Formats: sequence, C-alpha cells, structure tokens
Amino acid sequence: MTVISSPHNPSLTQLRRLARRPARERSGRFVAEGEDLLDAADAAGWQPIERFCRAGSGLAGREVEAAALGAVSSLGSGSRALAVYEQRWAAPTGPLCVYLHGVADPGNVGAVLRAALAFGGASVVLGPGCADPYGPKAVRASMGALFGIPIARAAGVVELPGERIALVPHAGERLRGPLSPGACVTLVVGAERAGLDEQTVAACERSAHIEIAGDSLNAAMAATVALYELTRIAT
Repeated sequence: MTVISSPHNPSLTQLRRLARRPARERSGRFVAEGEDLLDAADAAGWQPIERFCRAGSGLAGREVEAAALGAVSSLGSGSRALAVYEQRWAAPTGPLCVYLHGVADPGNVGAVLRAALAFGGASVVLGPGCADPYGPKAVRASMGALFGIPIARAAGVVELPGERIALVPHAGERLRGPLSPGACVTLVVGAERAGLDEQTVAACERSAHIEIAGDSLNAAMAATVALYELTRIAT
C-alpha cells in the first residue's frame, strides 16, 4: 500500500476533524493515539476503523510519513501510531458507579475512568456540563481505561443505580467503606470549584465527605480516594 505523504490526504483530514467535539458527536467516532493506548484497545477487543503508523516503524496500520503524521497528531512529531474507533455508550450500571456532574476538565474525566477501572467500578456516567470522555485529552488521561470500563450518559441523578452518595466537602457523614455485600452505590462527584448544586445533592439519598486537612480535592482525586475507601478490604 502507498505511503501517505500529504497531511491533506482525506483520511488524515478526517483525523483533524475528530479533534473537535462537534465532529466526534456527528460521526460517533474518536481517535486514540500512542502505542500504549492502541495496545489497550487491542487487549479489550476494540477493532479500529482505521489505523495509521509512522512509515518505517514496523507497526500495524497504513504507513504515513513522519511529517504528515505529525501534522495531524495531538502529540506532534512524537507520534508513531494512532487509530480511529467507534464510540461506545452503555447504560448506567452498578454495583459501583461513578457519576460526574459538571466536570469540564478532560484530564479529570480521563483520570476518573482510570481510577474506576482500577478499583473495579462497573460504569462511569457523564452528566450535564462534563467534558467529552472521547476527546483527545480525556483519552490520553484515561491511559487506556476507556476501553475497559463502560461509559454512560445521564441527564440527572434520577437515572443512576443504587444508593446515590453525593461527595460534598465538609458536609454529611464521613465516607466509610467497604461496601456491604450486595450493596449498589453511585458516587456523585462535582467539579473542583463549583461542586454539586443543591438540587443534585437533594436528589441523592445521602451526602458524605472525605476527611482531609485542606479545603478540597479535585474531582479525579476525590473520586479515586472515595473508590479506594468503598472497595478496601475490611480489617
């Protein structure tokens, strides 16, 4: 197969479009970049729509000259491989679910996906105002976790499974784990500055806080600590 040499090649032009959220939403596709992410996709059984690699790298995919690949890469000249995938959306499910509300930072969204997979979460649900989990920054921050954990969307708390626990700094009871056998819980997490609005908190069964010496944690750190607490082994 001919090596792609122009960044204006139609396939590469489509890659550039997918860097923007409206194009991802219209097409239902996204780009994963880097050998580790593509290996994670392969391990999870995700089949790429198209796969590209730097010419002469020996990697799988359509070969692209380094300059042309760098021109469409979010990583610039360091990129050696990338691929296009279909987005997957699931239904919110337990027994351990994380719901993000208004978390607009894509790095936080990706890091929560990674934490949820690490601690055995059943799904991560994105509510209003959240960054796109299939955007380039979120995909990179997930370190491949988005290929391993179901991602869902919800308009509000009412759609979430099990007991809804709102994480609110310095409010409610101290968050304590581990979960009881057979329990189903959704952790409800807001953005670092805005937190959760009163209506969302009121729709949850209870509020809880993580005991810390400072004022707050960002969304990803709070979700990670809460997941650890709820899944730790009882002593």
